[in-house]
Amino acid sequence: MGTEPAASRLRWKVANAATAECEQQSLFHEPEREIGRGEFRGLEFVHVRARRIINRVDERSPLPFRYTINAYRGCSHSCTYCAVGETPILMADGCTKPLADVRAGDGIYGTERRGACRRYVITEVLDQWSTTKPAYRITLTGGAALVTSGDHRFLTDRGWKHVTCADAGAAPRPQLQLGDALVGTAPDHTCVGAATCCDPRLRVASVEPLGTDLPMYDITTGTGDFIADGVVSHNCFARPTHEYLGLDPSTDFDRVIVVKVNAIERLQAELVPSRWAGDSIAMGTNTDPYQRAEGKYRLTRGIVETLAEAGNPFSILTKGTLVLRDLDVLTEAAKRTRVELCFSIGTLDDDVWRTTEPGTPHPRKRVDAVARLNEAGIPCGVLVAPVLPGLSDDPSQLDEVVRACVEAGARSISPVLLHLRPGVREHYLAWLAAHRPDLVARHRAMYARGAYASREARERVSALVRAALDRHRGGRRPPLLSDRFRPAAAAERRATT
Repeated sequence: MGTEPAASRLRWKVANAATAECEQQSLFHEPEREIGRGEFRGLEFVHVRARRIINRVDERSPLPFRYTINAYRGCSHSCTYCAVGETPILMADGCTKPLADVRAGDGIYGTERRGACRRYVITEVLDQWSTTKPAYRITLTGGAALVTSGDHRFLTDRGWKHVTCADAGAAPRPQLQLGDALVGTAPDHTCVGAATCCDPRLRVASVEPLGTDLPMYDITTGTGDFIADGVVSHNCFARPTHEYLGLDPSTDFDRVIVVKVNAIERLQAELVPSRWAGDSIAMGTNTDPYQRAEGKYRLTRGIVETLAEAGNPFSILTKGTLVLRDLDVLTEAAKRTRVELCFSIGTLDDDVWRTTEPGTPHPRKRVDAVARLNEAGIPCGVLVAPVLPGLSDDPSQLDEVVRACVEAGARSISPVLLHLRPGVREHYLAWLAAHRPDLVARHRAMYARGAYASREARERVSALVRAALDRHRGGRRPPLLSDRFRPAAAAERRATT
């Protein structure tokens, strides 16, 4: 959300687990990495010390706020992809299973660096997902052939290498060359504790595009890698804001969470009256301040306390019911300054919620949170967002959301139809093709001119919500969100994440 030019945006290269080297520039000091454990298993936290925490929005932007704080980048509320589904994955029992059939909780082989070499270990599958991507065939000297996306990485005797180079304009990355020796071995020669090696049969003989898009699958593992058809392969961990960080916008966004560990101390320094005029600050404009990571780091709570102490107005847009943990500090803040909250509740349909927002609190719990916040004297509205064409835009579905939010005392109710900006568009349409292929043609027609749905589609959703408000409020609608904080504009930037 900041206005820093491209040259000053954060760019780093987080090296593979073998080297753990990082290159860091610009906005943040050198990062540190931490692998999540326990309730945070499956996440990776990148600790950074921000040089600045209050970001100014470009004056040319249509967004209604001018200053934002985002203590986190990336969001655990919910992908590059790997290989075709038939790719055999070496399981913990020594057998193989097609990649498409591997599931979270399965035990498989991975590798772990011990001293000067890597050794085979048993690890757990933490997640599995799929999409459709352009396919490449990598043929090896021993005759084996693997079909993957261009983003997939193999371990070679010279480190991790991608199948192809980056797209034009992206940061350069190592890519496979003819003759590269891949690390791996035949499945029957693999055992726990054995050292990996470069088998003569695993040299790259050719890399060729197949000229077609194919379903691709990937898994997240405890070691960050797995054995695909005898070859050590990297997890393809990572959305558009993550591109600013040099991270993958598809999968890293969900699993690699950048944590500005010095956010509170930086805010205290930047709120000094001689430097700050007391403008309202919006939170939740990029990623959710009450995502799972907040339970570990408590940065949002500290930020709220700091803003309250300074009497500085602020607003929060969230899907996280963790906000109720901070009811005490939010109530105190509301006594000293203007505080506005808004929950994003796109649907109450259990099937749609499980399919599209599996990492978020149940929408009914979010409705309850709206009621509790308003009862506590903290103004809280609802953004019916994102409304998903063909999934959550049925009149009965929208009516159910509006009725529940009215009964919860929502101070405002506004709809936002799904937006598909570059990066998000590819991610969402690929997901749609895998889960609801019958809706792909409709989406391509609705979003043929860009990120926004057709005017007719937007007006239809707005009319349905207005009609529902008339029914459930007896013709009296909740007020529009204030000009000081209209989170619908923020959601237009990140509703699909």
